[in-house]
Amino acid sequence: MLLLKNMVETKKFFVFTEDFILEAEYYKSIQKRSEAVLITHPHPDYGGNMNNNVVSAIFSELIKENISCLRFNFSGVGKSRKKKNYKNDRIPEVQACIDYLINEQNTQTIIICGYSFGAAVGCSAVNYSDKVKGFIAISFPWDFMGQKYKRLSQTDKPKYFLQGDQDDIAVYQNFQKHYKDYQEPKDYVIIQGADHFYWGYEDNIANIVLQTYQKLT
Repeated sequence: MLLLKNMVETKKFFVFTEDFILEAEYYKSIQKRSEAVLITHPHPDYGGNMNNNVVSAIFSELIKENISCLRFNFSGVGKSRKKKNYKNDRIPEVQACIDYLINEQNTQTIIICGYSFGAAVGCSAVNYSDKVKGFIAISFPWDFMGQKYKRLSQTDKPKYFLQGDQDDIAVYQNFQKHYKDYQEPKDYVIIQGADHFYWGYEDNIANIVLQTYQKLT
C-alpha cells in the first residue's frame, strides 16, 4: 500500500497477462462506487510514465474527490515489461486494465482519460467493453501517431477533448480539422496559454477532467 499525504491509501500491484506485466496503482472509493477512471500516460519512448505531472495531478484530484481511479505504466516503463514475442501494440495493455477493473473490482462504469500518446492508445480501447462509457483525451497527437488511432477511437459514446492553444506536438492549428471528423456526442475545451506539457496548468487540467467525469457519470 502507498500512503498519500492526505492519508488515503492506494494499492500498488501488477496486472499480469500471458504477454506482459504492468505496474499499476489503484485507488478504490471508500463509498464503494461502481465507477472508475482509467488514466493513460504519455509516450514511453520520450519519458512518459504514470508519475507524469498531468497524470499525477488528475490521479490526485480524483482521489481527493473519492473517485476510484487506476493508472499504470505501459510496457518498457518502470517495472512494466512485455514478454517474449509480444507485438509492439499497447492497446491490449489498456484492455487488460479494463478487464482488471471489471473482473477484479466489479466496476460498472469506466471512463478512459488519456494524455498525449496515452490519449491515442487509451481512447482506442473505448469500444472494447460496454462498461467503457466514454473518454477524455488530453492533447490527442493525431499528426504524430497516425490514422490508426483516429480510426480506432471513433465511437458513438461521449468524447471530450482538451487542448492547449500553444501545443506544437498535438498541433493546435490542426485541432479543429481532426475534431470535426468525430461523430457526436463530443465536446472540447481549449486551455489558453498551455503547451503540450501543461507545466503550471496541472490543476486546471485536473479540474476540467473532474468536471467532465461528473458529466459522463
